[in-house]
Amino acid sequence: TEEQVSEYKESFSLFDKDGDGQITTKELGTVMRSLGQNPSESELQDMINEVDADNNGTIDFPEFLTMMARKMKDTDSEEEIREAFKVFDRDNNGFISAAELRHVMTSIGEKLTDDEVDEM
Repeated sequence: TEEQVSEYKESFSLFDKDGDGQITTKELGTVMRSLGQNPSESELQDMINEVDADNNGTIDFPEFLTMMARKMKDTDSEEEIREAFKVFDRDNNGFISAAELRHVMTSIGEKLTDDEVDEM
């Protein structure tokens, strides 16, 4: 849907730190590490190669959309949501506090006001 594409554009811009329209292995690694993952350089390259249609070593937005569409199709959604929740729920109490949300959003480079965090 148009709404999903808009959300994906926002996600893409979180990865594309320098705003050049391309996601590099370095940018992908930064985001993955901020989410508690620790991929090797070759794993990052493999992730990019999976969707790098023009073989230029980076992911542009159309390639990113392809990747997201594939993920949406063949994911065990509930398990993936639980894993994502665990990233936010740092004290494992089953809830995401405003402080936990702020921590994760800040670690991926999002600058949010207290009001914006409370709204979320």
